[in-house]
Amino acid sequence: MKIRANNIDIEVEDSAEGDPAAREKPVVLLIMGLGMQLIAWPPQLVQALVDAGYRVVRMDNRDVGLSAHLGHLGKPKMLWAMMQVRLGLPMRAPYSLADMAADALGVLDTLQIERAHVVGVSMGGMIAQRVAIAATKRVFSLTSIMSSSGARGLPSAKRHIMALMLSRPQNKSVEAQLDHYVRLFKAIGSPAYPTAEAEMRERILKGIQRSVYPEGTLRQMLAIATDHTRAEELSRIHSPTLVVHGKADPLVPYACGEDTARRIYGAHLVGVDGMGHDLPPIPVGKILEALLAHLRTSDARA
Repeated sequence: MKIRANNIDIEVEDSAEGDPAAREKPVVLLIMGLGMQLIAWPPQLVQALVDAGYRVVRMDNRDVGLSAHLGHLGKPKMLWAMMQVRLGLPMRAPYSLADMAADALGVLDTLQIERAHVVGVSMGGMIAQRVAIAATKRVFSLTSIMSSSGARGLPSAKRHIMALMLSRPQNKSVEAQLDHYVRLFKAIGSPAYPTAEAEMRERILKGIQRSVYPEGTLRQMLAIATDHTRAEELSRIHSPTLVVHGKADPLVPYACGEDTARRIYGAHLVGVDGMGHDLPPIPVGKILEALLAHLRTSDARA
């Protein structure tokens, strides 16, 4: 369903839709990563949370999926923007991660949810961190998965990975898009838990059929690149925090997860051997084990 949040249209999936009794359950807000739609959350994870007694709310971030596409803000010139970032030159993004966090809080407002467990993956973890910084009292708990504090000096993805991230399909055909995203997801995926190509293509196709808007991903990338102060602000988070990170992540190296956990008082770090920058079934099972324990402990404290 589409709702109005923070003055823009945001697409939301709410497990309590049509079930008034479920609206009384504790809420888990799931925030997806760069260019990814809410359908990218593994059904295994969503169903496990519902079965554990939680109301699960997923959202398409702005500029992706069925949420508002902000083309009026202009298409970024990424090569020039990345050069500015590397040289430390001042640069303004069309919007910030703080704006995207305000979207998430707006979703809670519109759904009349006072507090929630906030779970984000990759860029979604950065947004979740921003939510906890901006509104700690509304966050029962924070979970940051395969994400980063954005601190300067942290290791980054290898050059060939970044080249793939910035590349585009050869043309706009479905087959070209499938080939492009298969190459990317294979490159950043979990080396110990590879996804079969047929399964990967089927999942990617569902996303393509639902929405394709690469221009929005570029604006999201600039929001990440210009979020320079979050690392220092993480010390302001007082919500119980879980940090989960794959030890074989080629896009956001494990050291980024270690750094995030170090900066948030009392944060618990869980490293997953053989996990890259994706969510295959076995790592998801390990994430769920840590996540459900974290949610229950946080509920008990609340």
